[in-house]
Amino acid sequence: MRSSSHIRLLALGLLCWLVFWVLGLPAYYQQYSTVTMLGVSAAVTLGIVVVGLFIVRRTRPERRLTLAVWISFYFTVPLAVADFLYCGIYLGAGLQFLAQYWYLTAFYIIPWLVMVPLAWLVHDTTRVAAP
Repeated sequence: MRSSSHIRLLALGLLCWLVFWVLGLPAYYQQYSTVTMLGVSAAVTLGIVVVGLFIVRRTRPERRLTLAVWISFYFTVPLAVADFLYCGIYLGAGLQFLAQYWYLTAFYIIPWLVMVPLAWLVHDTTRVAAP
């Protein structure tokens, strides 16, 4: 990928973090019940699958897996750092934020579990379906 693509993915990931941060105010989603957060997490995961499928299908087969890895990286690692800075340091939770804000922690893993297999499956399906 080009440098501009990396910068764009990083900016998009951080923009998503900012949007979710604003939506989570005043207590970064702590004001909602566990059941509500499970529902929201399921809806966000479904959104990741739909958007991921759209992106993967529009990407050339030879680039799908690489793009899926980079998307997973830029939508997990920088967001985990931002969450640590906000929850761990600013709010004073330290590394306990990983358990306290479990719904955030889940999304440090979910993009990897969705995007990479999706890219592989779509690539495999494309290869088999080709004449």
